[in-house]
Amino acid sequence: METQDPAVAEAVKASGESTLVKATAKAKETFDQLLNVSLNIAVTGKTGSGKSSFVNALREIPENDERAAPTGVTETTMEATMYEHPTMPNVKIWDLPGIGSPNFKADKYLKDVKFKDYDFFFILTSERFTQNDIMLAKEIRKQRKNFYFVRSKIDNDIRAEERKKGFDEQKVLSEIRKDCQKNLKDVGEPKVFLISSYDLEKYDFEILQNTLEEELPDHKRSALLQAWPVCSAASLEKKIKFFEGMIWAASLASAGIAVVPLPGLSVACDAGIVLLFLSRCYYSFGLDDRSLSRLSEKVNKPHLKYMAKSKFVAAIKEKALTRVQVSAALTTIATVEFLFSLLPGVGSAIAAGLSFITTQYLLREGLKDLAETARDIRKEAGLNTA
Repeated sequence: METQDPAVAEAVKASGESTLVKATAKAKETFDQLLNVSLNIAVTGKTGSGKSSFVNALREIPENDERAAPTGVTETTMEATMYEHPTMPNVKIWDLPGIGSPNFKADKYLKDVKFKDYDFFFILTSERFTQNDIMLAKEIRKQRKNFYFVRSKIDNDIRAEERKKGFDEQKVLSEIRKDCQKNLKDVGEPKVFLISSYDLEKYDFEILQNTLEEELPDHKRSALLQAWPVCSAASLEKKIKFFEGMIWAASLASAGIAVVPLPGLSVACDAGIVLLFLSRCYYSFGLDDRSLSRLSEKVNKPHLKYMAKSKFVAAIKEKALTRVQVSAALTTIATVEFLFSLLPGVGSAIAAGLSFITTQYLLREGLKDLAETARDIRKEAGLNTA
């Protein structure tokens, strides 16, 4: 039997390790980008249009929270004010000054608020869109940015109309939409989204999400999917599918750490990657105490806030995955991974494979557990589950 030249064998080995290093480096880059990509959302409109309430709704923060954007009947926003998403600091929502001045100049306004800093604009009104709204939209379009018209406070309109004889909610909504589009004819045929900041499950909030997903670049879409409030069963399922698609990158990134010849490093970093990934799922699905308390109050079911008690939820709350009781087989894999990492050369490649398997297993089980918990809570809350 012909023996392989040691030099050739070494070259093949080096080539294989090089390919693995490149693949894992790319995976780590993808994973980091998916988790850390920035998204800057601008909210503007005339005074009293509900801008600050909309900002708070996007951040899922009640108006009595100390972190909330201040609301009121008078203009509370005199300059662009940035509000970080409470669980995703890379997502920032900007409450811009009102545009109700009779001497309004769209080009100057955009320059003053540094329009280049934002990925897209929401233009709000609680009544009819005005000439100022139209001028602003045209200027934003000229600057090659996207804008979305939001007709806010729809819940107020519905309450006012439902007292009338022959009330038909869909007819009222249709009339409001047509009236808005009529006022905006100079902008073409823009979509108008009817929103209540106090009930995101109703009206056009989900349609707005779908539109943003279609029009945002892929990397920005990942930030939107993680930060956007869960407004329906379909919205939750999109989040679950998104995180399912991220598992390979997170697992491969952990394999890259296992290749580094530092004993014990992979075990520690695998736990870090798993905790980071599942924490994002936990907050994105609305399983944190603050989100569950708000949901409990909304549907008047106090017990909901005590339903998130799975082993993975407990681990995330404690910020320590050692609380997750994994199988003996998985524990054995982690032990073997550590032993192989002590071996030079080929041992690191074997350890990388084991790290991938271990991390992938934990991520799949954790995501499945959190997803089922979120679905069960929605069902118990009486929210749509179809």
